[in-house]
Amino acid sequence: MALVSLLLVAAPATAVTTERPAAPSESARNKAAGPVAAPAARAPSCDPRRASPRPSRVDGPAVRRIRERGHLVAGVDLNSHLWGSRDPYTRQPVGFDVDLVRAIARDILGPKATVRFVSMPPGQRIARLQARQVDVIVRTMSITCDRLADVAFSSVYFETGHRLLVPEGSPVTGFDERLRGRRVCLGKGSSAAELLRTSGTGARAVETASHLDCLVELQQGKVDAILTHATLAAGLAAQDPTLRLVGPRLDTALYGVAMNKDDTDLVRRVNAVLEDYRKGGARSPWMASYDKWLAPTLGPRPQGPPRAEYAD
Repeated sequence: MALVSLLLVAAPATAVTTERPAAPSESARNKAAGPVAAPAARAPSCDPRRASPRPSRVDGPAVRRIRERGHLVAGVDLNSHLWGSRDPYTRQPVGFDVDLVRAIARDILGPKATVRFVSMPPGQRIARLQARQVDVIVRTMSITCDRLADVAFSSVYFETGHRLLVPEGSPVTGFDERLRGRRVCLGKGSSAAELLRTSGTGARAVETASHLDCLVELQQGKVDAILTHATLAAGLAAQDPTLRLVGPRLDTALYGVAMNKDDTDLVRRVNAVLEDYRKGGARSPWMASYDKWLAPTLGPRPQGPPRAEYAD
């Protein structure tokens, strides 16, 4: 993938710079990130819903670092329809995750906050956080016990789960024996890999840089199905009406804003932003963003945003 760097026109409330780096090799990523400590042993009592500290707006070193720099650096996916993509007319980043990034930036930097959006595939997320190349990652990233050994997360801001996406007329109707010997595409570094590995379906995993690359593979007949979160699969189906979701949701995925483990003050600050973002019921900023981006595909959400729980 070629390196593409774009300076975009400022959005109404947020000036934006967007960088799309080429996906480096594993060795290059490790060199860029520097030495990374071995993952800590996972606590038996790990609870992804209650892994984040309580909200606070007390400024600490991470928040001050962002203010001194003058802009927030956010890792996102600009190839996920509805969640993060470029508006075809303004070329500005838009989507559910992008709305949340801008809310975080405004809270820390004020109404004229500047955001530098860095688009990256799933496999680069943790290394870039550990190398402090980004302040936050808001990229449909699931909170898992394994990841909590390497990075910190906010409270849960969205709940979903994996489903299969197949072409119309496919003999695959669910996550079962009909997958035996078939090629199932998933994003490298995504939580779908472990789900498929332990499924016992006999499916063959095909990893690509992102779920958007999986869409191309499926359209070209190189794979038989895509395994990804229902939220992302819905965005792909909205782009290609010849595709359909099959079978029930296979698990529960909890999205959180990921940050460097040492940036505790930033984690608490983001949780404070999320508290405000959820407030107001049907009139909350969270619901306004959901209704704009996700409701047309995923349907209404009468239960509203997920309830926050904290570790302390």
